Amino acid sequence: MSPAHSSNGKDSAAARILGSGASGVAELLIFHPVDTVAKRLMSNKSKASTLAVSFSTLSPIIFRDSATAPLARKFLSLFPGLGYAAGYKVAQRVYKFGGQPWFNDIINKHYKTNFTNTFGERKGKMMMQATAGSLTGIGEVVLLPLDALKIKRQVNPEAFRGRGVIRIFMEEGTTLYRGWGWTMARNAPGSFALFGARQSRRTSIAGAVASITVAAPLDTVKTRIQNANFERKVHGVTVVKELIRNEGATAFFKGLTPKILVVGPKLVFSYTLAQSLIPFFAQYV
Repeated sequence: MSPAHSSNGKDSAAARILGSGASGVAELLIFHPVDTVAKRLMSNKSKASTLAVSFSTLSPIIFRDSATAPLARKFLSLFPGLGYAAGYKVAQRVYKFGGQPWFNDIINKHYKTNFTNTFGERKGKMMMQATAGSLTGIGEVVLLPLDALKIKRQVNPEAFRGRGVIRIFMEEGTTLYRGWGWTMARNAPGSFALFGARQSRRTSIAGAVASITVAAPLDTVKTRIQNANFERKVHGVTVVKELIRNEGATAFFKGLTPKILVVGPKLVFSYTLAQSLIPFFAQYV
C-alpha cells in the first residue's frame, strides 16, 4: 500500500511536502527506538550464534551504558540522534512520498505504452509504480549525510568529539557519503517492492518484509561503513570479508527481527497518515 497520491498532478507540491513531512515526524517519534535497536544489533560484532542466549546478553548491546538502569531510562537511551533522525526522516519522507509520484508522472507520460505492451494494463501500472519507486530509492542517496550522522549518534557517539553539525559538514565534506554505492544497491530493490505492492495492505506488508529481508545484508554492510569514526575509511568489501570470517554469514541478518516485527504497523501507520494528510493539505495549498 503505497501512498495514494494523485498521479495526475492533482495534489500540489506543497501539499505533498507538508503531508509527507508530518507523516515522517509522527513515524519518527514512534519508531525511532526500534531503529536504534536494529542499528546497534547490526553494528555488534559478536558471533551471531551467541546473541540468542538470553536477554541479559542482548541488554548491554541494546541499551549500552543504561543496561542496568531503570526501565524509563533504558527506554530514553534508545533516542540518541533524534535531531539528525528528524532531519533525515522528514527529508526522506518528503522526497520519497513526493518524488515517487513525480517519477511516475514522467514514466506514465513518456513510457506508458511500453509498459502496457510488455506487462499488460494492470501489471503495467504496477510496474510503472515500482519503477518510479526504484528510481526514487536510488536518488535518496543525496540524503546520505543525515543518515550517516544519525547512525553515528545511535552507535558511535564518540566520533563527534563535541563538534556541532555545521562544523562536521564543513570539516568532513564528502566523507559523509561513504557507503553510497551500498545504499543505492539497498534502496533500489527495496523501493521497487514497496511501491509496486499497491493492491492491499497485506500485499504491501508482505512486499515490505521481503524487501527488508533481501536488503538486510546490504543494510548491515552500509551501517558498519557509516558507524566508523570519520577519519577511518572502511571499505564494503573489507566489512564483508571480516564479517564472514569472524561472525559467520548469518551475521548479515543482525537487526532483522525488530525491523520485521514493526514493519506492518510502521508501514500502515506512515502510509495511511501520508495518504490522508496530503489530500487534506491540498485543500489549502
